[in-house]
Amino acid sequence: MLALTGLTKSLPGGRVLFSGLDLSIAAGEFVAVMGESGVGKSTLLNVIAGLDTADRGEVVIDGTALSGLDDDGRTLLRRDRIGFVFQAFHVLPHLSLLRNVALPLVLAHADPAGALGKAGALLDAVGLGGRGDDYPRQLSGGELQRVAIARALVHRPALILADEPTGNLDPETSDRIMALLITQAREAGAAALIVTHSEKAAAAADRSLMLTHDGLVARGA
Repeated sequence: MLALTGLTKSLPGGRVLFSGLDLSIAAGEFVAVMGESGVGKSTLLNVIAGLDTADRGEVVIDGTALSGLDDDGRTLLRRDRIGFVFQAFHVLPHLSLLRNVALPLVLAHADPAGALGKAGALLDAVGLGGRGDDYPRQLSGGELQRVAIARALVHRPALILADEPTGNLDPETSDRIMALLITQAREAGAAALIVTHSEKAAAAADRSLMLTHDGLVARGA
């Protein structure tokens, strides 16, 4: 479902974040990546999603190579096949929670009533049932994180990418969200990749890897 081959990424000025990175994630598999601050974990997710470009290497998602797509093609790939949980949430302030979560379906021209129904079900799943008419300004950081997670899952993407998905959540909610992410990935046959500082979150994954300047290595290797 996801294949990375020889990915190399440097910052302006030449500092190498990672080099020669290879990774393959199967459909239904859940993988966690840890690493020191500044090693490029968030950048790696952005490269996979086509929001940033690698210096060298290839990203293939569900059989489609990013190198063969123009900007419009990458946008459509993100819309249709990727669910991205951003660390900064990126919840739209002018939309209600229900419409924020439904947005991926609306952009894909889904039936509006069906889209709102699915969005409501995901809000229930993340513990925000009955809050669909609220607006982001009424929520805490942890609640905004849960809205972002619901939005990333609502269209049943082929690939789930999550940047610190439990970083703003209490332990009980963190466990619930991790269980939801894992269940959604397996039921939808999606590949899932999260970056996290949480040992507990990483332990819930099928595989836990460490991102280093020389690529990805199995934890403890």
